[in-house]
This record gives sequence, C-alpha cells and structure tokens, in this order.
Amino acid sequence: MQEWANQLCENRQFGSKMTDSKYFTTTKKGEIFELKAELNSDKKEKKKEAVKKVIASMTVGKDVSALFPDVVNCMQTDNLELKKLVYLYLMNYAKSQPDMAIMAVNTFVKDCEDPNPLIRALAVRTMGCIRVDKITEYLCEPLRKCLKDEDPYVRKTAAVCVAKLHDINAQLVEDQGFLDTLKDLISDSNPMVVANAVAALSEIAESHPNSNLLDLNPQTINKLLTALNECTEWGQIFILDCLANYTPRDDRESQSICERVTPRLSHANSAVVLSAVKVLMKFMEMLPKDLDYYGTLLKKLAPPLVTLLSAEPELQYVALRNINLIVQRRPEILKHEMKVFFVKYNDPIYVKLEKLDIMIRLASQANIAQVLAELKEYATEVDVDFVRKAVRAIGRCAIKVEQSAERCVSTLLDLIQTKVNYVVQEAIVVIKDIFRKYPNKYESVIATLCENLDSLDEPEARAAMIWIVGEYAERIDNADELLESFLEGFHDESTQVQLQLLTAIVKLFLKKPTETQELVQQVLSLATQDSDNPDLRDRGYIYWRLLSTDPVAAKEVVLAEKPLISEETDLIEPTLLEELICHIGTLASVYHKPPSAFVEGSRGVQHKRLPGTAGSGESAESPDTGSAAGATEAPPAVIPSQGDLLGDLLNLDLTPPTTTGPPPPTSSGMQMGAMDLLGGGLDSLMGDESEPPPIPLRTDTPQSPQLPHQSPSPPDYSPTELGGDLGGNPAMGAGFGAAPAVMPASFNAPVGGGLDDLFDLGGGVGLPMGAYNPPKTIWLPAMKAKGLEITGVFVRRAGVIQMEMTLNNKAMSVMTDFAIQFNRNSFGLAPAGPLQILTPLGPNQSIEAALPLSTVGPVMKMEPLNNLQVAVKNNIDVFYFSCQYPISMLFVEDGKMERQVFLATWKDIPNDNEAQFQIKDCHLNSDAASNKLQSSNIFTIAKRTVEGQDMLYQSMKLTNGIWVLAELRVQTGNPNYTISLKCRAPEVSQCVFQNYEAVLKN
Repeated sequence: MQEWANQLCENRQFGSKMTDSKYFTTTKKGEIFELKAELNSDKKEKKKEAVKKVIASMTVGKDVSALFPDVVNCMQTDNLELKKLVYLYLMNYAKSQPDMAIMAVNTFVKDCEDPNPLIRALAVRTMGCIRVDKITEYLCEPLRKCLKDEDPYVRKTAAVCVAKLHDINAQLVEDQGFLDTLKDLISDSNPMVVANAVAALSEIAESHPNSNLLDLNPQTINKLLTALNECTEWGQIFILDCLANYTPRDDRESQSICERVTPRLSHANSAVVLSAVKVLMKFMEMLPKDLDYYGTLLKKLAPPLVTLLSAEPELQYVALRNINLIVQRRPEILKHEMKVFFVKYNDPIYVKLEKLDIMIRLASQANIAQVLAELKEYATEVDVDFVRKAVRAIGRCAIKVEQSAERCVSTLLDLIQTKVNYVVQEAIVVIKDIFRKYPNKYESVIATLCENLDSLDEPEARAAMIWIVGEYAERIDNADELLESFLEGFHDESTQVQLQLLTAIVKLFLKKPTETQELVQQVLSLATQDSDNPDLRDRGYIYWRLLSTDPVAAKEVVLAEKPLISEETDLIEPTLLEELICHIGTLASVYHKPPSAFVEGSRGVQHKRLPGTAGSGESAESPDTGSAAGATEAPPAVIPSQGDLLGDLLNLDLTPPTTTGPPPPTSSGMQMGAMDLLGGGLDSLMGDESEPPPIPLRTDTPQSPQLPHQSPSPPDYSPTELGGDLGGNPAMGAGFGAAPAVMPASFNAPVGGGLDDLFDLGGGVGLPMGAYNPPKTIWLPAMKAKGLEITGVFVRRAGVIQMEMTLNNKAMSVMTDFAIQFNRNSFGLAPAGPLQILTPLGPNQSIEAALPLSTVGPVMKMEPLNNLQVAVKNNIDVFYFSCQYPISMLFVEDGKMERQVFLATWKDIPNDNEAQFQIKDCHLNSDAASNKLQSSNIFTIAKRTVEGQDMLYQSMKLTNGIWVLAELRVQTGNPNYTISLKCRAPEVSQCVFQNYEAVLKN
C-alpha cells in the first residue's frame, strides 16, 4: 500500500490535475471490453486515459486482471507518467499472473539502461516489488548495474531493492555478492545512498541476527556521522539507529560520537530527536560521571524532550512513554522540569495518567510541596480514573519522600473528609501502604478510617481496611465487631477480601484469644468446609493446623515482623529497562515490553543491552566474551522467570527415598546421543530412586512449612552461587560480575541412593595430580629482535595466570630498561604489574622473569581466539611478537557446576551451539582422564557407564563468566575419545578442544 501511495502521489507531479477523481465515478457495465479496445488504441492520449481508468478500477477493488496482456503492452512508451501507472498495475497483479509477468521482463531490463535516471530507478524499484520467484533471477544483472550507477538516485533505489530481494530469496542475494556491494555503498559520496544502504543492511541483519553484516568500526562510524548531517530526516533515523548498535572502544570515542550526534536534538522531526536521544543515552553509559562533558550532555538532553511535549496529544503520549524510561534510568536529566509534566485541563486521559506517573518519578524533597499541591488539585477533578490515580500518587509520594509523609497523610485525611466514595476508597488503599512503610507512626488516623467502613464497596479498599483492622487489632476496641460485620456476607466477597479476612481474624485471635475463639472457628469453618476456592481452603487448613498443634509457632508465623515496602514498586526491572533504552523511539518503548514479546516470529530478535560503564572492558564484537572483572557495578539480581527452569525441575522427582540400595542397572538400549543422555536418561536417574541432600537455603529466605502431597521447592540457585552468567540466560545468573560458585565440601560426600553411582566421584577418582604445563617455546627469535631472544610459557598457579619467560641476550651490547605491553585481546589479558628485570642483561647472558597477568584489560575479539600480541621494549628498540596461550589458563577454580544447574543449562543451550570432536591415540582410562583434566580446572560432575562406554559430564568456567559444558566418551580398549562441547559462545569450543587434546596426550 505504501508503494501505491508513493507512486500515486508522484503521478501528481506529471500534469495530472485534480480532475482525476472522474475516473473513480464511472459504474458502466461491459467496461472491460471498452477498456481493452482503448488500451490497444494507436492514440497515446486515449491509451493513457484507459490505463488511468484501469488503475482507478483496481484501487476501488474491481478485478481487472483480465487486461494484464493489454496493459503490459503499454509499457513500451517514453511517457513517464504512463510508465508509472503500468508499473503500479504490474506490482499488484504480477503475483496472480506470474507467467504473464515474465512478458514484462525485457522491458524492465531495457528500462534499467534508459538514459533517464528516473526511469532506471523506477524500473529497478518495480522489479524489487514484484514478489515472483521467476522474475527475481532476471533482476540480478539490472540490479548489479544500478548499484554501480553514476546517478545517486538510482543507487539509493537499488540499495533498498537489495533488501526486498533478500526477503524473497536470501540465498540468491548472498551468491550474487549484493551484500558486499551494499557494504561498499556505506562509503558512497552521496549521503542518501549511505542512509539507504544502512537501512537495507539493518533490515537484512534483523532477519539474520548472527550474520554480522554491519561490521561497524571507527572508520565506518566516521562515514556515517559525515553523512548524517546531509541526508533526509528518514535517512538520519536509519543512520542513528545503526549508530545505536555500535559499542565504542573507550570513553573518548564515545564522547566524540556524542558531540557529533547532539545537533540532531534540535531537529524538527520528533523521530530524529528520539533516535538521537537513544544514541546519547547509550553512549553516556561509557562516559565517566566526573567528566565536564557528561554534565553538559545532561543539560542538553532536557530541552528537546520538553519540546516534544508541545506536539499533538498522540505524539505527546509517545514522548511521555519514552521519557518515563529515560527518567527511570537518569532522573537527573529532567529533575528541574517538573512543571512541564503538570496536567492541563484539556489533556486526554492517556496523557494525564502518563504525566502523573512521571511526576512521581521526579518527586524529591526539593519539589514535593509543589507536587502535593498539584495532586490535591487533581483529586477534586471530575474524571474518576484520573482522580483515583491522583490519590494513589499522593500515597506513592509519601512512600518515596519520607520528609513528606506527614503532609501526604494529612492531605489524604482531608480527601477522606470530602466523603466522595471513590476518593475515600483509594485513600484507604494507599494509607495501608503508608502504614507498611512507616510502622507505629500514623496509626492515630485509624479511627477516622473506621468511620468510613460502611461506605466501602470495592474489593481492594475492603481488603485494605480489613488488613488495617487485623494488623492493629490491639489498638481498636471493637475490632472483633468490625471484622464480624464483614463475615456476615463472607461467601459474597471476592477472593482477595476472603483471604484478607481469614488472616485478619487469625491475627485478632492470636492477640485476643479469650474474646475471639468463636469468631476464629467460624471463619476457619467457612474457609475450609464451605468454600470451593483452593487458595482459601489451603490457607484455612494451614492456620487450623498451626493453631491446633503449636500456637506459639502460629504467632511467630502470622504476627512476624513484616519487611518495609520499597519506595518504588513499579520500576521496570533493570535488565528490561536497559533493553528498552536501546529501543527508544520504537514500539517497544511505548509498550514497555521487549520486541520479542509482541513481534511475531521473533526468534531472530536480538536482546540489546547498554554498554558497560567506562573501563568495564566489555567486548563490542562478542557480547559473551566481556571481561569479568573491572565492571564498576555488579548487575542487579534478576528473579528467574517461571518458564526458564520449570520444565527441567518438573522432570526431577525429588521426593524422599523409600529405600536405599544399589543403583538399578542402566538400560542397555540407551542411545549414545548427548541430548538423549541429558534429556531423558539423566532425568530418570535423578528421579525416582533418591533425593540429593537438601541444599541449605540462604538465611534471608523464609522456609515455608511442608504440606502432605506437596513437592519440595526447587533448590534456591541464587545468581551469586552460580558464579556469573551462564552465557546469557537470565534464569541462570545475572551477569559477569558475580561471586564464585560455592564449592562442594567434599568430592566423596555421600549423595544417597541411585545418585551414588552417577554423582559420587569417589570410585576410582583419586586426588588431582599436578596441572599440565607445556614446555617453553620461542616467542621472539634473536634475528628478529636485534639479538634479544624470548622463550616462554603460560602457567596458572593458585588462581594466578603467569607468563614465565627466559630472556637471552645474543647481541654484543648490554640490554636494560625492559618493559612489556599487550594489545587488546579476546579475554582482556593484561600485565598485572611491570616486568621486573632489575639487573642489566649482558651479552650471552640469560635471565628468568615471571609476569603475573590480570583479565581486566580492554577486550577485542582476536583470530584465533587465544592469540596475544605483545610489545617488548628495551634500551635498543621496541619489538613485537604474537603467541597463543592455552585456554586452560582462563579456567577458574570455581568452575564446578551444580548437578541440576548442569542439566538445565545443557538443555537450555541451543543444539546449534554443540560441537563434536575426536581425540585420537589417547590411552588413559576414564578415571585417569578425569584426574588429569581436574588439574586444569575441568571438573567432572557426573560419570555414567553404558555398554562398556564411560561418559564423563564436565564443566569449566572462564574468567569472563562463560561456562563450557562437556560430555567426554571413553570406550574401554578404544584409543579414540569423543568429546561434545556446548557453550553459549560457540567460538570458544575449538580452543577448549585443543586444550583437552594437549592435557590428555601429555
């Protein structure tokens, strides 16, 4: 439809006056035959009129496909207007008449070489819009010519055509090399060509997230920024969106990009402004906060955002939804702009509610008086929904700004005195939250609340009032009468009120047992015997059993001290907020949901994240290989979503064992496939026979009493216990900065029952032997370094990586002033201190040096992954060499994964990430292999034997928090091992395999 609209609008430029409406008014019968005759007329004017009539009929929904051959014949014309109309017809009907459409191919090819650039562009654009497989192969040659056309208008049209062709036949585009041509167009001299090339590549990259088509580097970024100033507004949006996907190398580059993007903030198009804000919000993450420019940038961001609020309501709403995200991330940007968010009388309700939300987020001690006066005003409006939100907002202010709590409570009491029903009900709901935040401070208002008991008819308000009566029963003389009045219509109440009433009466009984025994029996009977709601019934039974078996325990449970409620309960969860900031100016920022939640077929949607703060050393090229240490802030702990581990946990029957004995024989028909072993086989082994010893819960986790027929809770894997991110699954840990995983107390700890065989490493696995260290190799030959020869090896001792070197002086002069430096590398390896060579190195002398290394240096993906480029300086010159470190140097000591976590992670990592290798001529048995590997921090979690084949399930963890899982198969008498590796960063697998080979064969 967009194409039609564009084409029809363009037709207006070619002399078609506003009289064209006459073509839409005719309703003659037998028209097709007349049109056919007119289309074949010799007179050009008559032919053009006929085509216009055909297009008009097509637009209003008439089927004019019968005229296809006649319309196609009209293509052979020099008249641009007529050609456009024919092309428009072709686009619409080519799909239903593919065989006829082939007739038009010759004309397209010819038009692509027309002297008029408009016709060349029109031909290539139309060919791209005709989604017929038979035609696409004919499109390749004309498209290749148009991509290199001398006219920029043709080139920019051809760039978009590549994206359309890729959508029809991706393989064809790759085979024909169009993607490389598109990449070349990013360096084009014309800014519109650059913008369209970026737009086309971005669209292709979206459907192929791992293709790395837009290989952004400082040179490309510079070209894009240059084009940014000169292209159209939509071109600017494409370029800004592309810039937002780039991660600068350091804060200096980040500042430079910000400086060049900032002028876009004053653009008239709000979409350009929001795209510029997105880029700046992302790159600000890398700027040190003490930098003068950081403060300047904050000040520059406020005015454009404020200006967006003077647009029409629909645009205001989009701006407000985006501002809501920005304020949650950086409230300081708009902290002085509170008045802009005050509600106007003629604002639509959706704008009012959004402004209200932002006002609360910006509320602080400095402006609270102003905000409260405004909110009190809103609470007297006529719009019921808005009034309710305003009253809630007063409560949120009290909870957020402690100094204002008293003033908020008195404002709420004033509103209760108005006796407006819905105002009173909302006020009671928020006062309940204020009591939770400030216990024993404002209870004097309870009497006023109780006066309004009869007017409450909404479930939430009734539940809030019942909670207040139950919580403060000892201060309310007639608490039992008040609760009894609610009990009369117990079965007519909503579930929320019934649950609250049950708890409140039990609280009352525990505080005044003698006076309320009858009342508690009545409510327990109603909840357990007369109710068909399972939640209510279960809670009733719990209270009944608690009260009848141990009243003291009941008191401790029911009257336990409650945690204070947090000040902002409606903030977006931090990792989601980061992702939404990366989508500012898109639908995701309006819905406040990630694209994967609402884009159909969104498997290809990449989850975006903000870059680490300055110095965190996260890699732009490989998000999974960001440096572990050095991040200035530990990422917030994320609660695992229910779906992530639920499937795996449901497979594990962890009920207590009925008997203990030898493990049952394993099935001989078991397949050898890794997924089968860890899918069905391992589940069944971990199921029926036994239960692992209970994992002690963290001290801050309340333990709920176990009921009959209720499965125990799944183990509480906190993100910190998992020791870092298992490669990207939010359920598996919350980022790279986590603490080391808890090591098991003993390798031989008894597990019990059927798991002994699988998870007890005692049988045949002795103490770990010394780690394998390869011999020193020549890194820098003397002939390349003016007589300095360096041999060396990388070792890991007691958790410290060291570079052990021997420096030989084969020159005739003395060498002094040694220093060493590393280039950026895949895992952030960097010297932890200077190279300690304190004495001069004389001719024919050698000296040993051990250089400790850290993993907090800058990160850049290398080829191969474990390549390290080194510069060594002395008094003679600077010399360069590169060497490869064994990846086992990066395997940390806490790389032993918990059993269930291993199982869940193996299932969670896609099968595409699994790599299989053969280790040949290895003559160790499985126990010796396990021992040897453990000395290199490759830990065996489980061992199984199936049909004479030992299977070792192993885990290792890299310094940057990436986990690698392995299944090693050892067949007795067979010197060839098979190893399957799974990792969220599959590029690591090759290095890990090489390490296995080196350790096991030496």
